[in-house]
Amino acid sequence: MCKGRAEFSTNGISLFPHRFPKMRMLARNDSLVTEFILAGLTDLPELQQPLFYLFLMIYIVTMVGNLGLIVLIGVNSHLHTPMYYFLFNLSFIDLCYSSVFTPKMLMNFASKKNIISYIGCMTQLFFFLFFVISECYMLTLMAYDRYVAICNPLLYKVTMSHEMCSVLTLAAYAMGFAGATVHTGYVLKLTFCNANIINHYLCDILPLLQLSCTSAYVNEVVVLIVVGINITIPSFTILISYIFILISILHIRST
Repeated sequence: MCKGRAEFSTNGISLFPHRFPKMRMLARNDSLVTEFILAGLTDLPELQQPLFYLFLMIYIVTMVGNLGLIVLIGVNSHLHTPMYYFLFNLSFIDLCYSSVFTPKMLMNFASKKNIISYIGCMTQLFFFLFFVISECYMLTLMAYDRYVAICNPLLYKVTMSHEMCSVLTLAAYAMGFAGATVHTGYVLKLTFCNANIINHYLCDILPLLQLSCTSAYVNEVVVLIVVGINITIPSFTILISYIFILISILHIRST
């Protein structure tokens, strides 16, 4: 009887975790973060309402502008060309990208405590990264499309066929999906213990890494590699494309 009592501490946590694994698991999970608090843009109450109306107007303009382009390109058969096809996808990405965090940010301006669940935070992180990376490669495809149109106009219809445009677009979305999956997957491996205030208005990688109570070294390496690839390749391709476009224009003989 006395031996059974001696196996527990006064606070109810087992002193012999190997003999009571379920109790050890409960004690560990009680301290894990199940929700985060978004610090937002400001903590001044007098600025909450003006910022709410400001970002609401920006969001409405963004939604109307991108939806207008999508509808216009979709219904006008004269705009069914590679250039407008990529512009259609770019408008779609901008529309979705804005909707990932803006509605939540607007809700936070109107509420006293800006809470987001753990699952909601990880979901927001995934789609935020997915559309950001996809937009980088979509801009790259638009630059490549202009390069082919100006530098190789005779081969433009062959090079930028409908099938090729579809493949390139799918590749852009695939790169976005791959990058978002890698980042989110490694963030899910982190443990968040006590600190749950994200110093941002959305769930982003670096603010989340600052809250981890486990080593984030691998995550930092992944950020450097993936972000480096997704910035270097699009930027280099866009730069080279427009350099060749500029050279081609300068060689055009015109009075």
